[in-house]
Amino acid sequence: MTQRLLIDTDPGVDDALAILMAYRHSRIEALSITAGNVGLAHTVANALKLTELVGADTPVYPGCPVPLVLPAEDAAHVHGMDGFGDAGIAPAHRAAADEHAALALVRLARAHPGELTLVALGPLTNLALALRLDPDLPSRIARLVVMGGAVTGRGNTSVSAEFNIGFDPEAAHVVFSSWPMFELVDWEATVRHALDFDQAERWFASGDKRATFYGAISKKTRAFNKERERPGLIAADALAMAVVLDPGIVVRAEERHVSVELNGALTRGATIVDWDRRGGKAPNARIVLDVDHARFAAMIAQALGAA
Repeated sequence: MTQRLLIDTDPGVDDALAILMAYRHSRIEALSITAGNVGLAHTVANALKLTELVGADTPVYPGCPVPLVLPAEDAAHVHGMDGFGDAGIAPAHRAAADEHAALALVRLARAHPGELTLVALGPLTNLALALRLDPDLPSRIARLVVMGGAVTGRGNTSVSAEFNIGFDPEAAHVVFSSWPMFELVDWEATVRHALDFDQAERWFASGDKRATFYGAISKKTRAFNKERERPGLIAADALAMAVVLDPGIVVRAEERHVSVELNGALTRGATIVDWDRRGGKAPNARIVLDVDHARFAAMIAQALGAA
């Protein structure tokens, strides 16, 4: 049976790849949008462009323009000022919905209890607000998959924090402390599953309009990864989406309790994993550690029309 997805996202180059994968393999009920990689006006515009690219009429719900408590820096230096690599992509002709993303999440979960998979690819601000509006939201969602965190403290925003969690730690705290069990795909797993640069170039050259589009918007991020001598193209949100679409792709995972550091001078936004079960709290997260890399790459090639 085809999964029905709610995707909460901040597009973003890697978000774009994940969304293209979802359109190739599943059904997207709605895109709820937050600020994160860039400001909300750009992330909403980028979501609309993706729906137009694939010919979908998926509703796009604008959400939170800022984190819950403290301001945070975006990642425009990675994704470009417009979030799509400053590649000169023409804006979509579609318009966003009037309903706020948090309200839409609550409404859709109530309308389809137990039927929807929620995929959180950006900061968790919208989801935290939805939980405050409806504390019973977890009981209405079949599955929650979160891309975020750095489970042994090797972050990308700071020494210990990953971007999505570090952008709005309070929101992540609300979600992690409210959801009885979710799946977590973290930054460190993404680095282990970096995609070969040369293979990616072949996809961009041999695929359809989606490949051409993604090759254009990812040029800046590919250069950023190469400058930092990373092992390949980093596709964090795409890895999380692969876990959503093909649960059997996971070859190693651990269930542990995960919390978020809110106050540390050096560790604010860090995901704290009780690896040795010292805290006495029940596990709240299934942490994905490794996937079948060949299957992951094949899913991306399919999403780009290159396979």
